[in-house]
Amino acid sequence: MKSHYEVLIIGGGTGGIMTAAQLKRKDSKLSIGLIEPSKEHFYQPAWTLVGAGAFNFNKTRRAEASLIPSGVDWIQDYATTFQPESNQVSTRNSGNITYDVMVISAGIQMDLDALPGLREALKTDSVCSNYLDPKKTFEVLKKFKGGNAVFTQPATPIRCGGAPQKIMYLAEEYFKKSGVRPQTNVVFATPGSVIFGVKVFADELNRILEEKHVHFKTFYKPVSIDPVKKEITFQYTKADSVIEASNLDQAIGEKTGEKNMVTMPYDMLHLAPPQSAPDFIKQSPFAYQDGPNKGWLNVDIHTLQSNTYANVFGLGDSAALPTAKTGAAIRKQVPVVVENVIRILQQMPVGKEKIYEGYSSCPIVTGYGKMLLCEFKYDNVRDSDPFLSKFVDTSKEKWSMWILKKFGLPWLYWNMMLKGRM
Repeated sequence: MKSHYEVLIIGGGTGGIMTAAQLKRKDSKLSIGLIEPSKEHFYQPAWTLVGAGAFNFNKTRRAEASLIPSGVDWIQDYATTFQPESNQVSTRNSGNITYDVMVISAGIQMDLDALPGLREALKTDSVCSNYLDPKKTFEVLKKFKGGNAVFTQPATPIRCGGAPQKIMYLAEEYFKKSGVRPQTNVVFATPGSVIFGVKVFADELNRILEEKHVHFKTFYKPVSIDPVKKEITFQYTKADSVIEASNLDQAIGEKTGEKNMVTMPYDMLHLAPPQSAPDFIKQSPFAYQDGPNKGWLNVDIHTLQSNTYANVFGLGDSAALPTAKTGAAIRKQVPVVVENVIRILQQMPVGKEKIYEGYSSCPIVTGYGKMLLCEFKYDNVRDSDPFLSKFVDTSKEKWSMWILKKFGLPWLYWNMMLKGRM
């Protein structure tokens, strides 16, 4: 390990590994250090399928050491604090490391204590989360005998915003197979106003919700869980609206409370926990200090360059970008960062930086053997692949898209993306 690198990368997840690999392909002589404490690397997009019993969990896991690109120094340590004026990072065990350019791809953290009762509820056998333990989710599905099956998500930004509804669709089909669907209320409760932000995909998903007889609740923000009573409480957040007892869904046993609160009993509860940028990012000089993006990396949404330090870039889940936090988004962000990093190292003039337009995609599994591929960019503009669109309408449920999700995307991830080949 050196004490100085031309490029220092913070984070050995998808964004960090891809950035290192693509930089090495561009210039094999670059000195690159990558700080990442974890020994294991997970392909988390497959955890939705693991939670539904349709994918082997062990196939989502590989040793981090096997993924570090050749010629890149893996610093198996924690970054703790940053001193950007001296281009320096402090680590827990490896001392201080300096850099010419730094790339931050630190991911996201689960903020369990932001939802009172969640930590205790997760210890019970009726509450689960694919974000934490997808194997438990499948155990909960197998043991479920009917009642309210509630699926929800927080008001915070989350990794893969479509994941909470994917497992709901799969669970609904699993309940049919296991024979408990007739005595089951499937509930999807979201703080948002719509099922999906892009209308063409929302239209199809609304049709599916109706077809599956899902109790769809909008403006439902989870505020607490009572694991003893097996109840979850939401705040109804629609502006200038008060939820009345007459507006409640009697079939699922909703009750009103003070301050627009709605309490719902559950027999099974799956949720995405509240999430935030890692603490060391929140406390760094690169994060927004206030406002709606407080704690997330303050970067230009097109060049991904820090708005305060020209030789620092941020990408992936920890960056404050107005698009979905997905691996597909990172796949489009990395080439932008790589080219702009090289421009700085080569001291090229400002004004012709490579641009990111906000591309992301959510492969939304709507059942066993069915999937939509929802691709979009900034401002919720549809941005479907022109080549793929010639052969398949990705806004409709397709078996071919399920095959892509289960077999194609994992292969591309391990063999192409992490190798810097796409």
